[in-house]
Amino acid sequence: MRVLLWPLLFPGLLLFSNLALGHPGGVDRHGGHTDRSNGHYHCHREPCQSAQQQQQDALDEARQQGRAFSLLYDRRDWPHWRDEDGNCRDTRAEVLIQSSRVPVTYRDARQCVVDSGEWLDPYSGQLIYQAAELDIDHLVPLKHAHGHGGNNWPLRRREAFANDIDNLLPVSASLNRTKGSSSPDQWLPPDRSYWCEYGRRWQTVKQRYALMVTPPELAALNGLMQTCPRISSAP
Repeated sequence: MRVLLWPLLFPGLLLFSNLALGHPGGVDRHGGHTDRSNGHYHCHREPCQSAQQQQQDALDEARQQGRAFSLLYDRRDWPHWRDEDGNCRDTRAEVLIQSSRVPVTYRDARQCVVDSGEWLDPYSGQLIYQAAELDIDHLVPLKHAHGHGGNNWPLRRREAFANDIDNLLPVSASLNRTKGSSSPDQWLPPDRSYWCEYGRRWQTVKQRYALMVTPPELAALNGLMQTCPRISSAP
């Protein structure tokens, strides 16, 4: 039996389960609609059909090669870290400076490379004091973005995504490498207290860049939303 892995769930429609309801007829602006009987999204015209075929081709290629993503991904196609304001501090340094709970120290006289500070790793809940022990994690990984629509982006948009402060977190280097290019249905931070914020930020980035969301990913995000504190209504 052939398992269809591709159902393309467009971010504007499917960030929350209550938005995944079917349409009584016609198609949406993407050229498709959700079948009420089974919750599956179907393409009927462009641009949905082309996007669907492209994703299917990439997944077929990945399966043939035993990989999770298309071989077309190349990290060098996503330029980072850049020094946007020309002050010798690249994006990594800027994230470390902004997120440290105390003033940072530097390795060099020009103050370009951060050496130490105090960072709360949201994935583990632990404090880290040496910048060398931290990776700057792309919360929505570059490789994941490539496999969910970013492969069509021009270089300037890929560079913007790779350096977007809202998608970057200083985290334990070991945890970042454990996560790899995984989505929330494949990996979650060990510290459960961060799950709500992790899901919210993932959804925000996916929506901002109109990246595709798959059914398992959507289910995981809905589960993360259940961990958010409930706001009681006033009597």
